[in-house]
Amino acid sequence: MAKAIFTTKITPSYNDLPELMYHFPKTYLRQANLTVGDWIIYYEPRREDISPAGHAGRQCYFATARVTHIKEDIAVKDHYYAFVENYVEFSVPVPFKIGSFYYESGLKKADGSTNKGAFGRAVRIIQDEEYQAIVAAGMAQINEQTVRDDSEPPINFDVERPVIQQIIERPFREAAFSRLVKDEYGLTCSMTGITIKNDRGIMEVEAAHIKPVKFNGPDSVRNGIALCRTFHWMFDHGLISVADSCDIMVKNIVPPKVYQLLNSNGKIRLPSNSMSAPHPRFLKFHREVIYNSATNR
Repeated sequence: MAKAIFTTKITPSYNDLPELMYHFPKTYLRQANLTVGDWIIYYEPRREDISPAGHAGRQCYFATARVTHIKEDIAVKDHYYAFVENYVEFSVPVPFKIGSFYYESGLKKADGSTNKGAFGRAVRIIQDEEYQAIVAAGMAQINEQTVRDDSEPPINFDVERPVIQQIIERPFREAAFSRLVKDEYGLTCSMTGITIKNDRGIMEVEAAHIKPVKFNGPDSVRNGIALCRTFHWMFDHGLISVADSCDIMVKNIVPPKVYQLLNSNGKIRLPSNSMSAPHPRFLKFHREVIYNSATNR
């Protein structure tokens, strides 16, 4: 087994959905096979899509996940999928270098410049120490308070504890997910626009999974939505959902007064960063499995 970097663009030319799977050509099959059962880090390059002119990418490491298995793509010749689990996004993106320091030693030439040949490889094997350093840097801000209610203490990322042990623990993953989602939505309910906090500064808004954890929904900001507690409950129980058009869908058994609280345009409020908006695949799951299966009784 080996740890590696998987490169994926903002608008991937491959059929990537980093939270669930990574699509790659046969060129990288040997390296990808080495990662099965081990952990990888996702890297977003400068080029955001297949166009040579695109330069909107952040050039950063942004998430980690564990590779479970490799499967051949039966639709595209000489292409494969690496399926992942335990996807966790970093609380802060990590640049590939800081000054003269490179997180991946293989990207640095003897003269201190970037090895563009190595950088151009979409799958790159890395050392355990490099993996540990990148994840520790990405989770640094999780040490700041992340609470969902008055009774829940903050969950800290402890740089002295094994990285993998922490990121597979449910409480830590919930804390990281909660922080990311609430920050992206500006601590505001996406369906009502309401922001409430108590005299201690603790916010009422919660981070809801669109595809629930019990259905293996990932702890990804694109699988999250910020909701007031009542709306979170209704969302989890299939009384409300979201269309691909961002229109809010409401079951007819919901009391009329609830409609008065919804955003006036009938749509959810999206994060300012469009790349953090709910992914259509997760919204579709919620509509089909949670919303449509709920009864009107």
